[in-house]
Amino acid sequence: MIDKVREFIDKYSLSNKTLIVGFSGGYDSMCLLDILSDLREEKSLKIVAAHYNHNWRGKEAESEQQHCKNYCLNKNIEFYTETAPNNIKKNETEARELRYEFYERAVKKYSADAVLTAHNWEDNAETVLYRIIKGTGVVGLKGILPQRGIYYRPLINISRNDIEKYCEIKNLKPNLDSSNIDIIHKRNLIRHEIFPLLEKINPEVKKSLNSLSRIACDEMDIVEEYIRNIEKIIYNNGQIKTEEYIKLSESVKQKIIYNLIYNSEIDYTYELINNLVIFIEETVKNNKPSKYSLSSDCWLYVDKNIIDIIYEHEKDEEIIRLNKCGEYKIGKYIFKIEECSDFVSSENEKSAIVDFSSFPIQDLIIRTRRYGDVIKPLGFNGTMKLKKYLMSKKIPVFMRDELILVTSVKNDKEILWVAGVGLSDTIKTTDKPTHKISIAKDE
Repeated sequence: MIDKVREFIDKYSLSNKTLIVGFSGGYDSMCLLDILSDLREEKSLKIVAAHYNHNWRGKEAESEQQHCKNYCLNKNIEFYTETAPNNIKKNETEARELRYEFYERAVKKYSADAVLTAHNWEDNAETVLYRIIKGTGVVGLKGILPQRGIYYRPLINISRNDIEKYCEIKNLKPNLDSSNIDIIHKRNLIRHEIFPLLEKINPEVKKSLNSLSRIACDEMDIVEEYIRNIEKIIYNNGQIKTEEYIKLSESVKQKIIYNLIYNSEIDYTYELINNLVIFIEETVKNNKPSKYSLSSDCWLYVDKNIIDIIYEHEKDEEIIRLNKCGEYKIGKYIFKIEECSDFVSSENEKSAIVDFSSFPIQDLIIRTRRYGDVIKPLGFNGTMKLKKYLMSKKIPVFMRDELILVTSVKNDKEILWVAGVGLSDTIKTTDKPTHKISIAKDE
């Protein structure tokens, strides 16, 4: 099994990296952490075990938390943990969201390159079945991907049986979470009751679902390759060219509009996508610019030249270009930049230790957001729309226009810091910082 994880590390270029490892202390995560511990010298890995106590099971959860800490102390592994507040909702969705927010804090705290979770072969089969039951398209059938953004799953093709054998051979003592047998949770219901019923029809139903997952991935790769090949024809500066769009087949039109809506983080249904395709065709036929409301401040705009999503803006934009270290007043805030040559942790989200070696202070700008802004989140290879990033951070719509952003004259659309929210990978400190930046309300 260690060879499979070694191959995974090589395939995804994870050597010489700082890795956050999701560590519940159960069989899967203990197996993964133990293997990574054995590989850390060979692969020059810095490992941080991240344990989130969901605070559902009182003393039992505290005992598991301590067991995880003791394991890490014994293996000389950095251990990072938090406990959820008492008033959280006790459901799977809330737990997952809080856990991944915790991982993001760990990434920032340790300037990590990736987060590794211990999802396995059975987990993927369960996910595919769950999505089929709830209703999904081909994208949903892809299941749990080996890598998505900064998240990696080295055990995704390894069975639970092999994982348990590894733990037994290594004499590991994983936590036994009592909530894993409570069928009030949908995943447990699938695992303990639905799968045994399905196996009476097909004893290899999990294998079949994993095969379906691989087929969906292959099919979607073909579709996405085709879309990439025609992008230069149908897009201009990120906008769809109406003249080229109307030449496409109905299926490709739907895929193009699906991508547009999905990438804009707008809630969608098949019915909405279909209605938008019809709306575009009618607008082109009538030769009159039209808008289709997608939300209170967002529309699909169509005219004879372009198809794009537009947003309502009712704010005055304030822009300040920096010239030296010091304090700058912008709106209701005071922005401060000062030299910093020591590698220290920032006190909170309102400050950051950064590397501005590629950005002279005279080229830096502070401002509020604009349509078209993008950011390169920590650990990401590419950029994402700022709106999508703020949605992922659960920043309420009414707060987004008040956020103070740092950018540069070199590329004023790429955000380097969203004050109080997050830092761009472009200016993260790897060797030595150059500056400390902070934001505070003007009293």
